[in-house]
Amino acid sequence: MSVLIVGTTALDSIKTPKAENPRLLGGSASHAAVAASFFAPVNLVGGVGEDFPKKYVELYRRHKIDLQGLQTLPGKTFHWSGEYEVNMNNRRTLATDLGVIETYSPVVPKAYQKSPFVLLANIAPALQSRVLDQISRPKFVVADSMDLWLNIALADLLKLLKRVDGFVLNDSEAQLLTKEDNIFNALKKIHQLGPKYVIIKQGSHGSILSSPKGLFICPAYPLKKVVDPTGAGDSFVGGMMGYLASARGSVDANIRRAMVYGSVTASFCCEGFGLNTTTKTKRAQINQRVKELEKLTKF
Repeated sequence: MSVLIVGTTALDSIKTPKAENPRLLGGSASHAAVAASFFAPVNLVGGVGEDFPKKYVELYRRHKIDLQGLQTLPGKTFHWSGEYEVNMNNRRTLATDLGVIETYSPVVPKAYQKSPFVLLANIAPALQSRVLDQISRPKFVVADSMDLWLNIALADLLKLLKRVDGFVLNDSEAQLLTKEDNIFNALKKIHQLGPKYVIIKQGSHGSILSSPKGLFICPAYPLKKVVDPTGAGDSFVGGMMGYLASARGSVDANIRRAMVYGSVTASFCCEGFGLNTTTKTKRAQINQRVKELEKLTKF
């Protein structure tokens, strides 16, 4: 089955203590789409400017990502610039140029409107809801978010949560949303807002799922060196959704293994700047790391 992914398609300029890379392919939809493409057909919806490099369009196509929903709009592509400290958990935004995203409204092509799996990658919750208005009876819908929307668009986000099956956020965002320091109390409160499946990302500590079948703690693949963690969270959820779309059976039967595949896919993202390493990764490498992770966590 196919996965519809809607979010930001961007150019990222990333600086670390050891290197600097300008105008890399980035954005929540880009990272999620490439990650999902290892497992299932991907339909991408996003907006870019007239300055969007053709080489990035070709990169999407090499991963067999369908681009009927990628709109080229007058103006410049959304551009984000950030700098990481030696501790890669700490970063600061240097500049944000919204470009065409400032007035962008996603249009879902007719061919995508019956997509069974839908990932609403990080973008304004009002736009995520607008996408759902254009979708017909999806099997499984997951929304990702960030602290910005919790601060400036909370009402829109709360409306969205009543319409989705799953919600993904990190631990600090869960605390901000629920006012709960304890992650398990936060999970309970988020369920009350609507989603049956809630995943809290914890970076290098993995993630936690709360679902109708109970709790699951998903480990992160241990890396000896992290080059750039930008997009790792989007790669995680993209890989998870791609695996779910490829697997037979119910979401409940497959979501734990899907999270492990998502976690491993995200590990490749962290080993290079932007999508540089992810786009060179092979499915066999992902499978190998999943086997290694199984050995590390089995008891």
